[in-house]
Amino acid sequence: MISRLEIENFYSIRERQVIDLCIGAKVPDEEGRFATISDGSGERVPKTVAFFGANASGKSNVLRAINFLSWFLEDSLKRSPDDPLPVSRFADGNTDPIRIEVGFDLDAAHGSMGERTVRQTTASRYIYELRLQGGEGERLSVLSEELREKPATGKSRRVFKRTASGEIQDSVDFPLKGLSQILSKLRPDASLTATLAQVAEHAATKVILNWARNISTNIFNVSDNPFERRTEIHEQELFKYYHEHPVLVDDINHVLGRVDLGIRSMSLTKTIIGPEPQFQHLGLTKPLLFLFESEGTRQFVRIYPYIWEALQYGGIAAIDEIDAKIHPTILPEVLRWFHEVKTNPHGAQLWITGQSASLLEDMRKEEIFFTEKDEQGRTKVYGLKDIEAVRRADNFYQKYLGGVYGAVPRIG
Repeated sequence: MISRLEIENFYSIRERQVIDLCIGAKVPDEEGRFATISDGSGERVPKTVAFFGANASGKSNVLRAINFLSWFLEDSLKRSPDDPLPVSRFADGNTDPIRIEVGFDLDAAHGSMGERTVRQTTASRYIYELRLQGGEGERLSVLSEELREKPATGKSRRVFKRTASGEIQDSVDFPLKGLSQILSKLRPDASLTATLAQVAEHAATKVILNWARNISTNIFNVSDNPFERRTEIHEQELFKYYHEHPVLVDDINHVLGRVDLGIRSMSLTKTIIGPEPQFQHLGLTKPLLFLFESEGTRQFVRIYPYIWEALQYGGIAAIDEIDAKIHPTILPEVLRWFHEVKTNPHGAQLWITGQSASLLEDMRKEEIFFTEKDEQGRTKVYGLKDIEAVRRADNFYQKYLGGVYGAVPRIG
């Protein structure tokens, strides 16, 4: 679970924006929509978080920050040293650092730091902060990265810290003794965790990487290299994933039977370019290939693996434009998968962006956030819970479309 996200000087987000998901103790927990952070504090966060706003208001950049951290923690060393980091500052010519900070918790499913076990401590919330620097025209590099543990009470304490000079401070829970030769060659554009994961067997690193790996998203970090640039997963990769996970095929068949009464089942057939889904429809004697399905069905098939992965492993699904070409009556069903213990036994969390304002009718104010740009193109992110005089019984849908909450297109 993510409990807090701070973003600064990242794409359209210029000033520091704070997304604090922690819910007040007096807020009732309706229908299992909130999860208790596993650090003994009793604080709760929503299992589903949605961002609404006008086109190009910066919604996707919130999810992109989560994806970038996941990639940087796990895979940044795999990138060629000659390629720049796939990230950009706010485009006003500034040379201020990019800063992203995330607060998250590690539960028993993900293990524990060092040799301690979850049973030996109630503190399992962590804060990871990354700052990237670089002058105008220079490549971005790590200014600092730090992981801190935040107990239920008292001050946070360092797990590890890395500075621009290359100094690395370890801790009892993140020992680095005997790794000085590896650390001396740490690349300025790669994370400490990605480096240790690739060149050393480091138990504490694996715990952090488990969290990063359990983030599944359909949004990509955009590279400056046109030969590497991509904005969505290739369909053949998607079909291969279905082929390699028969349980996923079984699960989507169960779901398709509920959300699309016209489809009896989906199966995979072999083609000259690899596996491809085909769909058996009621009343048809022959199955239809993926190419001939409705765009709504195809879009659902594209995003379902990300949702399935999070629910299977207790991770985070970050789905951009979840409502694109999908009927709005299906979206509340997706939210329910995350609210119910039966379908979400491991405490997965869903972060989404969308334009279907009707979804507001199925959400609570603690789950709703907005993005809005000012006249200088800077994104502001704010929660519905932060707006004064918003009542739980309000019709969020009508008030949002009426402009009461802002974050709507300006016409005329």
